[in-house]
Amino acid sequence: MKYYELTKEEERILKEVESGEWKPVKNLQKVKREMTAVARNTLNKTRNINIRLSERTLSKLKAKAIEEGIPYQTLASSLLHKYVNR
Repeated sequence: MKYYELTKEEERILKEVESGEWKPVKNLQKVKREMTAVARNTLNKTRNINIRLSERTLSKLKAKAIEEGIPYQTLASSLLHKYVNR
């Protein structure tokens, strides 16, 4: 038999499951389909886009990215993602 060391979090979860604190999900198949769709949408491949910005806007974006310590394209992507998911 294999021996596995559990983290404290895993041990806590195991105790909760064994003590009956966790309850089965109603409509399991429906929930599985919904969670599968969420995972699929989350893991979609990225696409390239072209966008025209003024030099001033691009300079400010790059400056903010330097402040955050991330590439400016990552910052731009993050800002767009946050905006569309509000």
